[in-house]
Amino acid sequence: MALGIRNPFYNRNRISDNDLKKAIRNSFANSFLWGSLGGIVTDNDKDVARYIDMAYNINPDVFAIVNQMAGKFISIPYCIKDIEDKKSYQKLKRLEQSTKYDLSFQQEIKYLELKNKAYTEDEYPMPFERPNPEQTWAQFWQLSMIFLQTTGNVYWYMPMPEEGANQGVPKALYVLPSHLMEIVIKRDVTIGFDDPVDYYQFLGGARDIPFRSDEVIHIKYPNPNYDINGAHLYGQSKLRAGWKNVITTNKGLDLAYNTQKNGGAFGFIHAKDGVLEPQVVNGIKERLKQAKASTEDLSRIMGSATALAFTKIGLTTDELKPFEYFSYDLMALCNIFGWDHVLLGNGDNAKYDNMKIAEKRVVKNAIVGDVNLIQEAFNTQFLPKFKEYQSRCIEFKVKELPEMQQDYKTMTEWVCKLKDKGLITGNTALRILDMPQSENTLLDEYTVNEDLMLLEDAVRPVDGLDE
Repeated sequence: MALGIRNPFYNRNRISDNDLKKAIRNSFANSFLWGSLGGIVTDNDKDVARYIDMAYNINPDVFAIVNQMAGKFISIPYCIKDIEDKKSYQKLKRLEQSTKYDLSFQQEIKYLELKNKAYTEDEYPMPFERPNPEQTWAQFWQLSMIFLQTTGNVYWYMPMPEEGANQGVPKALYVLPSHLMEIVIKRDVTIGFDDPVDYYQFLGGARDIPFRSDEVIHIKYPNPNYDINGAHLYGQSKLRAGWKNVITTNKGLDLAYNTQKNGGAFGFIHAKDGVLEPQVVNGIKERLKQAKASTEDLSRIMGSATALAFTKIGLTTDELKPFEYFSYDLMALCNIFGWDHVLLGNGDNAKYDNMKIAEKRVVKNAIVGDVNLIQEAFNTQFLPKFKEYQSRCIEFKVKELPEMQQDYKTMTEWVCKLKDKGLITGNTALRILDMPQSENTLLDEYTVNEDLMLLEDAVRPVDGLDE
């Protein structure tokens, strides 16, 4: 092979299956240099806590964007459904993922068909009325989204009995602080075939608190930053790419605050001709402080026996134009999060029609992906731990958001044409329009035109018609 690199899979017909698997394991281990490591704390981002402490907590743009995203997520209705047909369910999920719930009229019928086959009609309650004593489900989802957007990671903790009749069944579900979590790798782990995580640990208290790996559900964004200490086991924060924009905004706000606090003045007071003695300078400063604090009439009119001058140091806020930089940083942060600055009420474009278009755009481009991540983790790692929920799943009804609705007038006209031509039944038309179905059996028949003629009657020859 080129460069003299030996291919471990070369001439695979001459080695046994066990030797082949061993060669693959060694190849992965050598590639990631994990063969002799393990038992160590993985390296996360340089300082994940900064994304909370210096971005979400004090940067108004990050706070506004992340809270709007979390607020939009918890506005999505959801329910627990029983999966009746797994193949139809998988096709339904693929359709949702490929279209991002923005369906054409033709896809609406396909979507409805798959949904009717995939699920039973019944809806079931969540395993717990509240995920834990401290939170409602809305608060749980919202905090999960905040950590996912800021740190790129969500850790759900499931306390479970280790023995007894309810062994392995979660008693509650908590959101752990993502910026204070670490992952510890197993000793002598073989990457590619073994789960490398030994346990998770919380670093926020007086001592580190470990959590078994089977007690924690880790949701994360993809991370291309591989290293020998397992940094790729963490999700990558969106703010990592926009950190300079966060810092620029923070510094600009500090400058604006300090300038306002100082009355816009920054420089030296000195004698116009001659030298001011230190005690005179101190006296002038004290008099200025008194004048600023006083509310009495004429208190800010002062006199001096010496001609004074002021030499400015640095640039004014008008000269620096920090608000122009703020606009640029806001646009950069919106792009990083996949959000639309129109929804923040900025600029002349923040009008009703533009906002409605922006709301649909961000649901498709920013929210749907996170819905899929959280939905998959909940369905594959949490619900199966309950015996009665092993064939059930949580369904987030993104299509029920107002901004994801089809134009009702156009859709009604289109559905009526299909019904009148005998392509769909009356009840199917009602389901497409999300209206209550009728118990009248006639609406389960294929009919044509407005006289409700059965399709089979419409195509049956009529005696004497040719006479």
